[in-house]
Amino acid sequence: MAKETILVLDKEFHTQWTLKTVLESEKYIVLAVDAIERALQNFQEFEVSGLVTEYRIDHSETLEMIRELRKGFPELYVMMLTDENLEEKEYGRIISSGIDDLFLKPISVERILIHLKKGLRHRRILIQKKRLEQRLNEIKTNKNGREVRLSSGSQVPNKSFTLR
Repeated sequence: MAKETILVLDKEFHTQWTLKTVLESEKYIVLAVDAIERALQNFQEFEVSGLVTEYRIDHSETLEMIRELRKGFPELYVMMLTDENLEEKEYGRIISSGIDDLFLKPISVERILIHLKKGLRHRRILIQKKRLEQRLNEIKTNKNGREVRLSSGSQVPNKSFTLR
């Protein structure tokens, strides 16, 4: 299995360094950035499997970025970490933006790894399901487009004769 790439978007260098060190020890490829623009650029340059982000980067919410990323990368696993006190309404808004997991800092590295591994496993299942559905559709398309040869050698369009 190919190494999965995790993008860490956090304004704090210490958080970036800690996550990068821990995740690389688990054999992930880690891209650590502190700006939304750089994060978006990385999504254009690399196949990113997971995003670990802070809620606010330079006084901007990352929620709009996550909504946009979900459009292009629906299988992306997204974990958000924050040290902000969130009201229930704000919590609901964050979760509905496409976040898979939301944690308040400080958080243990073990908990991050457990959720990351679970989220990436779910991502792989979604991708596999999508590939199988595409393959099934190809098979159905090929079956419907072919002519069925009868034992007498005559040909009948598949639309009027269906084999099951």
